Amino acid sequence: MPRNLDLSSLRSFVTVADVGGVTRAAGYLNLTQSAVSMQIKRLEESLGLSLFLRAARKLALSPEGEQLLSYGRRMLALNDEALSLLSSTACEGEIRLGVPHDVVYPAIPGILRRMAQAYPRVRVNLTSSFTLLMKQDFARGGFDVMLTTEEAPDPGAEVLSSRGLVWVGAPDGNAWQRRPLRLGFKDTCIFRSRAQSALETAGIPWELATGGESEQAVEATVAADLAVSVRMLGSIPEGMAPIAGDNQLPPVGEMKLGLYRANRRSDEAVDMLVSELRCAYGC
Repeated sequence: MPRNLDLSSLRSFVTVADVGGVTRAAGYLNLTQSAVSMQIKRLEESLGLSLFLRAARKLALSPEGEQLLSYGRRMLALNDEALSLLSSTACEGEIRLGVPHDVVYPAIPGILRRMAQAYPRVRVNLTSSFTLLMKQDFARGGFDVMLTTEEAPDPGAEVLSSRGLVWVGAPDGNAWQRRPLRLGFKDTCIFRSRAQSALETAGIPWELATGGESEQAVEATVAADLAVSVRMLGSIPEGMAPIAGDNQLPPVGEMKLGLYRANRRSDEAVDMLVSELRCAYGC
């Protein structure tokens, strides 16, 4: 007799693999941690295989788990697509999402993939820009859902979390020791004024090494050890590293992650997107 994979258990397995842990997966699936663990155990027992390397310090897939993950994603995508297409209440249309460029990774690609699987008739159009510019567009009706990084979100926003700001430079670089200190920021970067004020309070002279609106130019200048910049913990680009040393630069505080939702659209697809953002950025 042919055997069938349990899709609920398979969904728990794929979600744990995608988000990197049982706790976070439980939040995405609206289940308890024990329920997620039990579903994965049931799946492993039905296959007679171990899907995770539990001896590793970090949760890692076994070779068999790697194989199943690819099949699992495709099976769940087909299941979700069929249910959405055959449902008379299937959502459709466009959701306009705004996210600051420095917090797009690592969460947003996975969120967009899961949204496409769950609601194939819905197009999520992502705009990545600076908070100040996106808030102006949001006020004009440019976004349905928006994530921001700001010191004090508006009263209508939901504050998801606070993240510390850190000085960053080239790995093993020494640009942070030079005076005047050269800074790499885009003109509209919300961290720029915070960094300049902290340096002036500490009596550290500074000058700008970059200008304009090219994030690539800023990242290249910092990675070349010609300037320093400020980033949020958890959102440090490749080629940069937190600055450490005996003569640390002054602290630059923290920023809050705000979630804004327009009132003009309310359906289950938007609800899912908001829930995904809460899970990804709310801890």
